[in-house]
Amino acid sequence: MNNLTGSEVRQKYLDFFKSRGHAIIPSAPLVPQNDSTTLFTSSGMQPMLPYLLGEKHPEGNRIVDSQRCFRAEDIEEVGDNRHTTAFEMLGNWSLGDYFKKEQLPWLFEFLTKELGLDPNKIYVSVFNGNDSVPRDTEAVQIWKELFKSVNIEAKDIEDSNTKGIQSGRIFYYPEKKNWWSRSGVPSKMPVGEPGGPDSEVFYEFDKVQHDPMFGEFCHVNCDCGRYIELGNSVFMQYQKQTDGSFKELAQKNIDYGGGLERILAAVQNTPDVFETDLFSPIIKKIEAISGKEYKAENQKAFRIIADHIKASVMLASDGVFPSNKAQGYMMRRLIRRSVSAGNTLEIQNNFTSQIVDIIIEMYKDLYPQVNDPKIAELISEEEQKFRKTLHSALSEVNKYLNSMSLRGIDAAEAIFIQELSQKAFDFYQSLGLPSDIFLDEVEKHFVGKINLDLRQEIQDKYYVLFKAHQDLSRSSSSGMFKGGLQDQSEIVTQYHTATHLLQQALRDVLGDSVQQKGSNITAERLRFDFSLTERLTADQIKKVEEIVNQKIQSKISVYFQNMPLEIARQTGAIGLFGEKYPEMVKVYTIGALPESGIVGETIENIDQVVEKGSVYSREFCGGPHVSNTSEIKGTFKIQKDEKIAKDVVRIKAVLE
Repeated sequence: MNNLTGSEVRQKYLDFFKSRGHAIIPSAPLVPQNDSTTLFTSSGMQPMLPYLLGEKHPEGNRIVDSQRCFRAEDIEEVGDNRHTTAFEMLGNWSLGDYFKKEQLPWLFEFLTKELGLDPNKIYVSVFNGNDSVPRDTEAVQIWKELFKSVNIEAKDIEDSNTKGIQSGRIFYYPEKKNWWSRSGVPSKMPVGEPGGPDSEVFYEFDKVQHDPMFGEFCHVNCDCGRYIELGNSVFMQYQKQTDGSFKELAQKNIDYGGGLERILAAVQNTPDVFETDLFSPIIKKIEAISGKEYKAENQKAFRIIADHIKASVMLASDGVFPSNKAQGYMMRRLIRRSVSAGNTLEIQNNFTSQIVDIIIEMYKDLYPQVNDPKIAELISEEEQKFRKTLHSALSEVNKYLNSMSLRGIDAAEAIFIQELSQKAFDFYQSLGLPSDIFLDEVEKHFVGKINLDLRQEIQDKYYVLFKAHQDLSRSSSSGMFKGGLQDQSEIVTQYHTATHLLQQALRDVLGDSVQQKGSNITAERLRFDFSLTERLTADQIKKVEEIVNQKIQSKISVYFQNMPLEIARQTGAIGLFGEKYPEMVKVYTIGALPESGIVGETIENIDQVVEKGSVYSREFCGGPHVSNTSEIKGTFKIQKDEKIAKDVVRIKAVLE
């Protein structure tokens, strides 16, 4: 087993691509600052989207990073050996620079030489082609040459889902697996949309036996756990035309993303990502708290706690607080599922703060914003609230089970399984009670009558109901919990600029101690979280509104410049509190235009920047913004202000 740690793998990746001309940029926030179409940053590509679509990146055309990600849609999958909601994605991008013949050899070199993975355990998939775009034979040929360089004959195999691995190493898959665009498969792409084929890399854990429940044959995309996806190189090379055909782009991009946790699992040759050092300290702490071992019957509960509390810490560090809406709803759900899993492990007392302390210790040097004692307080407070709810839920369960006994329903009757499976789902929907806890109570009530087979039958029928509910929820909330398309509509752009005016107005009224903690913008309103011990007074709200509206009416220019971070700070530019920024940053200014005519270009010294006295607001920001405050239509109005956490106030405002 390779003894590389997660931190070492992350650093090796960044150093590897830096030595090949890539600029290292820091992780973007988990809550997108300029994208109202999605609640979370779910991939490394998401913050890079404007640059993949042609905007010039301040750091150049070769970029590398390790991006913190959160995927809400995977929450129900957590519990197996590889799914997590919170993870880091290692990414590298070519923005119109290099392409396949550089990307694939670099990736292969990094995996096999830098990390020492056995090439005999590496498999790849490629795009099979369709009526509009040909099969990606170029990628196939590159992969064949790479495998040949390590004395492996790499045969390309079609229809691997039915034939299994056999003697192949390169596998063709259709567009649902090996095509990427923002809109999905080619037929769903609008005219002008860029996209292209991709190539995925898999690692084989040869000690894992194929489980026939996932199909007769095992293949690289099989869910049995024998193969794990390490990463995906997207070749953005086509643009959809008005007649439905595809034309090659003049600027071809590379977009690579690889899960750090999964790559580390391959490096350490363990099919269980929770056994790597990115999770093992948390697992050990749960063992100490629960007095139980991390083994078969307990693994699901351990994994849920480890993943969900880590995700909660990361979300809290980016200004998310438990609530019943949007990001806060997901935060609340993560904490409650963790407490429920703890209940399964018979943890009776509050424990989440102890797990939080471990996670902070693991990540405080890499992500300083997590090193905040308020995070433990926040999560612990939510745990205490839910424990009361859980107690009430169990009371309701026992009332129901007593009623079953009074009605004379026995475990031997067919109705017993049907009714309990439905009731398990009802309790999950109404009270958030996991089915495992419900069935534990059933076993206690019907002592000696619930064997493993009967419990499994109830669980199976419950899962059918749950799966139908899950599918409905996913389709009805399409996009918001996933990576969406960046909203650059006219009204959203106006709200972005109004948010900058709001922050500066708050500092004018309350002082420069005001620090942004987070924001969210939609086409209906803006939301802004900032540091303050108490809610605003009516007089303060009135003053802030007056300032923002006066600046809108004053017809002030809005423009951006790319500049070195240190120069930006010297000009007084402000940003998200605790956030790491790259060496080159994009800075939006609301104020007098520079006389030198360098708007939108890169500047290198402070003399090229307009003097601060002629500037109202200057912030690090990715945009988009209006070009003049007069383009903001309507009157700025604060609808609501509320305390959402200790020393954090949230404002909701509209343009009426």
